[in-house]
Amino acid sequence: MNRIDPKLASTLRQPRELVDAGLAPVAALAELERVAARYAVAVTPELAVLIDPADPADPIARQFIPSADELVEQPGENADPIGDDAHSPVAGIVHRYPDRVLFKLVHVCAVYCRFCFRREMVGPGKASALSDDAYRAALDYIRSHPEIWEVILTGGDPLMLSPRRLTEIMADLADIDHVKIVRLHTRVPIADPGRINPEMIAALRVEGATTWIAIHANHPRELSNNAREACARLADAGVPLVSQSVLLHGVNDDAATLEALMRGFVECRIKPYYLHHGDLAPGTAHLRTTIEAGQELMRALRGRVSGLCQPDYVLDIPGGHGKAPIGPSYLSQPASREREDPMERRYRIVDYCGDVHLYPPQS
Repeated sequence: MNRIDPKLASTLRQPRELVDAGLAPVAALAELERVAARYAVAVTPELAVLIDPADPADPIARQFIPSADELVEQPGENADPIGDDAHSPVAGIVHRYPDRVLFKLVHVCAVYCRFCFRREMVGPGKASALSDDAYRAALDYIRSHPEIWEVILTGGDPLMLSPRRLTEIMADLADIDHVKIVRLHTRVPIADPGRINPEMIAALRVEGATTWIAIHANHPRELSNNAREACARLADAGVPLVSQSVLLHGVNDDAATLEALMRGFVECRIKPYYLHHGDLAPGTAHLRTTIEAGQELMRALRGRVSGLCQPDYVLDIPGGHGKAPIGPSYLSQPASREREDPMERRYRIVDYCGDVHLYPPQS
């Protein structure tokens, strides 16, 4: 077993701790302290040991070590980039789509991502969880809307709750007849896999509703042996797993990295689900790619890996208008003549090699 450097044995939360651990240069300390005064910092031991301090472009560091670039805001960036507030009828609930709601229970995470779209709302100095009154009001809202079929626990990270508290929450939701699915969005199996213990797994399983978990990882190195074992414990317990990733400049914006990440998910019994285009959160421009770059990567992925490994490339439309798939189109319609019979219409289809075919083919 590898011995852990004592400086990496606990979660690093201050710029000085990052510098002392060799994860940030001394010369950057003053700038990092200005970033940390605005945005939360936390790097768990599990992720800290994955960082190569000798690599100034290390993709793990780029996700979790603060940067002075975060203090540079670009036009269009917004503290609420996907419009949660516009669809929040009561505290803790976001009801954007008819059949499902987000339930934001906590505002703390095991690790704080530098690209987080809720970075203005989470971390030290912010409310850590819903009050008891707000929690009950949120449950009442869910009960009063029979169209809600799925409740998505998010935050923050819901697996930062204790197993005891999570057991209570899961039971409360499963007791609502029309709630059939409870989905949890989490980084904990990656960032702090030891929390995925028998007590936590027991808390996740509840009679009356089916539990799904969306695992967030952006680089194949995040799927460490410990993380893989944590995901295996969930899968072995019968909990279905899907993935969420964010397309990030300098982290996973090349075909080989995405291929390794998506294959890693499938090897861990995690179905690739969403590849998010970076949201317009303040101070995140240095991590965003262009949509065109994302579409080209999706084209490359289509030709490289199994269909099991294909996520949907999506954009959360600013202003609260929901997610839209923005992957490349492989289908186009040739110019048609007036009064053409739709049943005789033909299409151009691009295959994974880039070759163009007509459908139906010519006789």
